[in-house]
Amino acid sequence: MASIKEESEDIEIEDTISVKQEDTEEQTDLMLLKEESEELDGMKEKDQCKKNHDNVTEEISDKTSSQKSNFTCQQCGKGFSSKASLKRHIEAHSGERPYTCQQCGKGFTSKASLKRHIDAHSGERPYACPQCGKCFNKKATLQEHIRIHTREKPYTCPQCGNCFTQHGNFNRHMRVHTGEKPYACKLCEKSFTTKLNLKDHINSHTGETPFTCDQCERRFRYKITLKRHMKIHLRKSNFTCPQCGMSFSDSKNLTNHVITHTGEKPHMCLQCGKTCSNNTNLAVHMRIHTGEKPFTCPQCGRSFRFIGNFQTHMRVHTGERPYICPHCGKSFRFIGNFHTHMRIHTGERPFKCLECDESFSYQRNLKTHLLTHSGKEF
Repeated sequence: MASIKEESEDIEIEDTISVKQEDTEEQTDLMLLKEESEELDGMKEKDQCKKNHDNVTEEISDKTSSQKSNFTCQQCGKGFSSKASLKRHIEAHSGERPYTCQQCGKGFTSKASLKRHIDAHSGERPYACPQCGKCFNKKATLQEHIRIHTREKPYTCPQCGNCFTQHGNFNRHMRVHTGEKPYACKLCEKSFTTKLNLKDHINSHTGETPFTCDQCERRFRYKITLKRHMKIHLRKSNFTCPQCGMSFSDSKNLTNHVITHTGEKPHMCLQCGKTCSNNTNLAVHMRIHTGEKPFTCPQCGRSFRFIGNFQTHMRVHTGERPYICPHCGKSFRFIGNFHTHMRIHTGERPFKCLECDESFSYQRNLKTHLLTHSGKEF
């Protein structure tokens, strides 16, 4: 009986252990399910947040694009996010410079540009380059300068991959791709990508030749033309004209020069048949047919086909009288008037009557004299 009782107790203990193990396993399974459920809920929440973020970003992008399209430059089509930005951009097209320096009178398109200019007047340059010692008035300018030494080029063109040290050079380069030409000429409305190109172009209207060779004092309208000219002085002049002894740096220039001695005119106008000694003279002649008048007076707006006529006209505004009589000191604006005046002193009588051989100093006197022969007015 005792043995049966012990076996019965053992069975009860095993059943109890088995039940406990089953309860433990069930609790473990429930915990795993709970963890998995929480993990899934977390992933769903992250996905929802991402979707919300993407939607917000897309809305902002759409809003920004909408804002840009609302402020568009009518001249070049460039878009801006604000009316103020568009206004500043349009000033670049118009050439208007409302902000003026009180010290030198130079004008600027923005307050920031004026402020930078005023700092330059003070002469203070507290930021020095640790490598070459060059000083600057702004820290940002120094940082850009240091890239020359480090050869760092942080500005990369997204279209062609060219890299630039300075942000200004990068912006100018980008106009090659965008076609933007923010600098417009007030005289002919032609636009340019850089201020320098606009300045050179304006010289073509005014006839100004501000660039002078320091070796031969020859003057040029464009800086790049002066640079090309300077190569003549740097190189040996191996090509000499056999007729006048003038020397040239290459055979092409010599060939063009020799033609002036021979009288040969190989370049012919296809419209009227006139011949010219070189392409430049032919291009000037073609203005007669095209009606082009590239030289415009900045004071009265009158246009001229040839630079000589333009320069003569400008004396009307400047009051310049370059032709001075060596006998009486009287000065003249035009060379024709000077030659006419000189007949008073020389006694020259170039206008002759074909009927009686009488001669006159002035054409008007000849016309008056001819009335005595024919009784008709001319």
